[in-house]
Amino acid sequence: MGRGLPHLFFEKLRIIFVIVFIALLAAFGLEFTQNDWDLGKLWETKSFQESKVSRDTAGNILFDKLGNITTDKSKGKIADDYNCADFSTKPEAQAFFEKVGGTGNDINRLDGDKDGEACESLPKGNTL
Repeated sequence: MGRGLPHLFFEKLRIIFVIVFIALLAAFGLEFTQNDWDLGKLWETKSFQESKVSRDTAGNILFDKLGNITTDKSKGKIADDYNCADFSTKPEAQAFFEKVGGTGNDINRLDGDKDGEACESLPKGNTL
């Protein structure tokens, strides 16, 4: 006779624990080395090198004015360093605001009255 149902259950449970343990080790390794990958870019380019996201020494990720992750310090800064003066038009500020978290993550207070519209005093401009 076989070992029975309890044995199969514990065998599958053990496999699940091993998978979880490996995933946690990988996540710790990424955090320890301050590496991260943009999964959208990885899917698009199929290249780890092109999708690697660099962080500064404090662990911050840089964003450009469109809210895209960048590794070029001359084109970006950390998200909470942006304010309305960094944008020329309301649509430009709105696109950045939505891409880095919107009302639920408005760390730079681009939406002072919390109505979902960033930098309302800027010129209307063209929609991006």
